[in-house]
Amino acid sequence: MTMDSAPARHTGQGGTGPAGSTAGTAAVRRSVTAIHPPRRPSADPARPLVRPHRGRRRDGVLPLLTADALAAVLTTTALARPGAALPAEAAAPIAVLAAALHAQAGLYRPRLAPSALLELPALAGRAAVLWCGAAAVVAAAAPGQALGWPALLGAVCLQILLTCTGRGFVNRLRRRSARLRPASALVVGPGAGASAVAAALHGRPEYGLRPVGLADTGAAEEGSGSVPVLATHEDIRRAVIQNSVLHAVFTRPPEADERTASLVRLFHDHGCRLWLADPAGTAKVTGMRVAQPADQLWGYAVQPLLPRPSRPVERWVKRAVDGLLAAIALIAAAPVLGLCALAVRISDGPGVIFRQERAGLYGRPFTLLKFRTLRADEHESATRWTVAGDRRMSPVGSFLRKSSLDELPQLWNVVRGDMSLVGPRPERPFFVAKFAAVHPGYEARHRMPVGITGLAQINGLRGDTSIEDRARFDNHYIDTWSLWQDLWILARTAASFFRFRLGGS
Repeated sequence: MTMDSAPARHTGQGGTGPAGSTAGTAAVRRSVTAIHPPRRPSADPARPLVRPHRGRRRDGVLPLLTADALAAVLTTTALARPGAALPAEAAAPIAVLAAALHAQAGLYRPRLAPSALLELPALAGRAAVLWCGAAAVVAAAAPGQALGWPALLGAVCLQILLTCTGRGFVNRLRRRSARLRPASALVVGPGAGASAVAAALHGRPEYGLRPVGLADTGAAEEGSGSVPVLATHEDIRRAVIQNSVLHAVFTRPPEADERTASLVRLFHDHGCRLWLADPAGTAKVTGMRVAQPADQLWGYAVQPLLPRPSRPVERWVKRAVDGLLAAIALIAAAPVLGLCALAVRISDGPGVIFRQERAGLYGRPFTLLKFRTLRADEHESATRWTVAGDRRMSPVGSFLRKSSLDELPQLWNVVRGDMSLVGPRPERPFFVAKFAAVHPGYEARHRMPVGITGLAQINGLRGDTSIEDRARFDNHYIDTWSLWQDLWILARTAASFFRFRLGGS
């Protein structure tokens, strides 16, 4: 076994651990000699962040998709008469396009008070875009059978009518089901605001949420009515398990304080749907607009807190692009890989490839591949802080490490699906456990597949740099993730590799 590249120094400003961990925080912030690893490398692993199963939540997306697809199919069928310009076979692609347009508008997001009439402007706009596009395709393919303005207007109006009718029927069934079988919920927040939201849920069963507790993130107060106040993290965890809690309603943004932010991971691990209510009317006071279509909980503005990235199509595209580019890069870099392997074999002897356990997506362990640059035993490799300046490193190992050529075998990890080309850098489980105890938000980096390069790396945060800064960059990348941002990061990485700086940022 050999050592990996130097892990980052976790000496950020303002990083605080949970209550009662002051001594542990100080110990972790000291130099490498002050870190006492476990007696066995496997005795102190990072807590696995297993992706929760969400099948038991009633999100209602499938009924809405069915209603939208049925409306598109019926509209297409109405136009597809014998000799008409639009064949019946066009029903399926038009239904798929309609669903895609509605998803882009956020019309499948979970809502507490759904209304087809409030969604009417968005539905009308998408129907017009859909049928204008279909008319343009028909006119280009068969100019003599182009849809006339009366047919086009009729198609748009018919789809709007059918879609609103279908969605209204689905919403009515959902409200009835929610009233008969409400889901358990916790209200998270301090003071009277959280109590008011809990009272609204308790008195209005049509929202389908039955409050079973109030997780007070401020000074603990007496419970109001039949809703108990949960003061400790363990009380909240026990209430989630015992009551099969499916929803958590936050009364202020989870990042408002450290304790509230720590509950996000707990709820996520148990498969809870997260909501953000606004009992203080912050949006109204500041003049900020809420997301459209708007949702409300007995007059309180409410919106779902969706895990990011939450766009499955783009995630699949990202995985496909990663696999394709990594395979091409492996083939193109085959001569370089061969030369590096030969240099390591001649300089340092047998054992060209270095394997090490790292924490990947949702904390799942995987075996990372690199060219060996330094020999070390398994325990040292898993727990030693840094290898900077280690005299055992040969000139070949030093060159590979400084040029990042030692990381080329990780392209195979990307092809296998262990990693992505762009994402947070993976760390060893021993240090994941240490950093997660010191830096709030560090575990949130595992929401995204780990990567060879990332936003933190192109900003110079690699090697012996602040873990707090790196975690902040990684979480910002996840929260603002897009395919274009991935391509931009890859371009910046390639430019820095060839010692060339692209202008701008």
